[in-house]
Amino acid sequence: MTRHWSLKQAPRMDGHLAVVTGATGGLGYETALGLASRGATVMLAGRNPEKGMAALMRLQGDVPGAKASFRLLDVASLSAIATFAHELAQETDRLDVLVNNAGVMGTPHRLETRDGFELQFGTNFLGPFALTARLRPLLCAAPQGGRVVTVASLAALDGHIVFDDLQARRRYAPFRAYRQSKLADLILALELDRQARTHNWNLHSIAAHPGWAMTDISTSRLSSKQGLQERLTRLGAVWAFKLMGQSAAHGALPIEFAAIAPEARDGGYYGPDGRGERRGHVGEAFIPPAARDLGVARRLWQVAERLTGTSLS
Repeated sequence: MTRHWSLKQAPRMDGHLAVVTGATGGLGYETALGLASRGATVMLAGRNPEKGMAALMRLQGDVPGAKASFRLLDVASLSAIATFAHELAQETDRLDVLVNNAGVMGTPHRLETRDGFELQFGTNFLGPFALTARLRPLLCAAPQGGRVVTVASLAALDGHIVFDDLQARRRYAPFRAYRQSKLADLILALELDRQARTHNWNLHSIAAHPGWAMTDISTSRLSSKQGLQERLTRLGAVWAFKLMGQSAAHGALPIEFAAIAPEARDGGYYGPDGRGERRGHVGEAFIPPAARDLGVARRLWQVAERLTGTSLS
């Protein structure tokens, strides 16, 4: 890996098409900005049209002449994912990069997606799984093989896949559910790489995490409706991110590396190289043993295919 990698070292991406989910702000916007700055045609995908158009205008101001557009996509809705994939297939015969970035974190109370899934598990894992499955033909049609970049998290280190209560119906704890969803994302990236090699798909699967990046998802969960102890805990987390974390732009670098850099390995996992992988330059990230468990990966894969009604096998 090139030491202290930056976008200036990345190859040009003129003629390449990239889709970035959750691109209306934070890591998604910074990733889309980075891809556009290297000449890629970028689709900023998000669920809020007003934020989407504002992000598009901002990007076009930051990168004059950028080839970019906003596309409506709610990854918490299987029908919205199917519609997005169908419409994209009408426009293009290939997709070079898919960045599965959209997500939610630590919702104080248990909520569900339109399809009845626990919100974090449905948005952070099942949505990206279904989107990747539906876009796989376009990704495999890319001349150099499409890259699927799955955004995981340091939270995956303490995650557990609770198969007998995946939807947290019996017991819901905000960050327990979040950790499970991000471990599932890392498992998705690693298993997708194994599936691609097994079936000789023209596809590259790589995971990345931003460390402790200051984004809306990490700082906007304080609410007057929460108990005092929970509010203090969250406020402490915000200050910890500010003191020991890094900006969204720096947090996006491992994601951009996974999406662009020729040095990024299939089945690789990248994050900041500093202490605790909280901040720093792009480096190899630690993969927890739970993410390497083939039995868990295959069982989770089968469950995801059944729940989403899609196939990635």
